[in-house]
Amino acid sequence: MVTIHGRTVRMARWPARGKNPAERPLLFFNGIGANIELIAPLAARMPNREIITFDMPGIGNSPNPTLPYRPWMMAAIADRIMHEHDHDKVDVMGVSWGGAMAQQYALQHPNRVGRLILVATTAGMLMVPGKLSALTKMADPRRYIDPDFMLKNFATLYGGSSDGSHGHTTRIKAPTKTGYFYQLLAMLGWTSAFALPFLKVPTMIMMGDDDNIVPLVNGHFLKFLIPGARLEIVHGGGHLFLVTEADQSIPRIEAFLDAPLEVERDAA
Repeated sequence: MVTIHGRTVRMARWPARGKNPAERPLLFFNGIGANIELIAPLAARMPNREIITFDMPGIGNSPNPTLPYRPWMMAAIADRIMHEHDHDKVDVMGVSWGGAMAQQYALQHPNRVGRLILVATTAGMLMVPGKLSALTKMADPRRYIDPDFMLKNFATLYGGSSDGSHGHTTRIKAPTKTGYFYQLLAMLGWTSAFALPFLKVPTMIMMGDDDNIVPLVNGHFLKFLIPGARLEIVHGGGHLFLVTEADQSIPRIEAFLDAPLEVERDAA
């Protein structure tokens, strides 16, 4: 637990364990309602990279927020956590709701970000919504508290395959009602669309072509907005392709993070 700017959050750090540790750590922003434990498999498959994340207020084991918050406030907390770990430069990655937070952090602290990865996410309010069948399942609280409900509706909710869904459901910790509501409220009216054309951070956008929640067109929109951004499409990938298509997606993430900067400039 760490208390920053009057807010207490639970954070986690996976140190680099490989023989060739990466120069920069990876700051990870999770999806809505998602707790720290859900990214443990990702950290296990990226041993050469230090990974730092934290539960949003009211999510996982972070205490309930007493007041609503905005994305810039959570970005400030994330930056203070990086400072306390003596990290001047970080790579940033965010999934879905966390992808919006990753954009906020990169726009708010551009000189601190080495590379940016946006996974299954949008530019905020200016987005093309997913399938109604998926969105109604997403609003059902049973997806957090009933593993059988999650497994039964996994394909309808997220799209793509269901590989790894059982392990994913066993790591879920239900958010509090206040925590979940404040996460939704934080992004109300938020959009990065007007600021992204000024973003100078090397960026990779990853989207699944079978995502029921965030359709692929949103990735094309992000690519259009962010100068020099590259779009990686995970074929057959649903909203949780980092889980279900890990063999296809994680090598792309590591290749992007480890590539010399000159490669990115040439690609752009």
